[in-house]
Amino acid sequence: MVARLCPSFKSRTAVRADTRARIEFEITHPFHPWRGQRFVLSTRKQNWGEDRVMFYDAAGRLRSLLASWTDVAEPDVFIQAAAGRSFVRPDDLATLAALIEQIERSHGG
Repeated sequence: MVARLCPSFKSRTAVRADTRARIEFEITHPFHPWRGQRFVLSTRKQNWGEDRVMFYDAAGRLRSLLASWTDVAEPDVFIQAAAGRSFVRPDDLATLAALIEQIERSHGG
């Protein structure tokens, strides 16, 4: 008996690309040259230890950007609560105080 080849090589369980939800995001970093521009999210993942978004630019090149530089990132609770009244987090101030104390001890102060 000879095995017949399947006339279609497409997987019957494959997801059709046109059925995925289109997710757009805006670059919000104040100093980025593309600030205010919107792009379609290709994927979001951890690259080089950072949360990054992947997208195609106008020329069709795949680009990568920190998610925190976009409106894709979760809103930072401290920034929302501080509402511009504080630019330094309490845990960062505690770390700075400990560092200053360590420097003073090492210099005999």
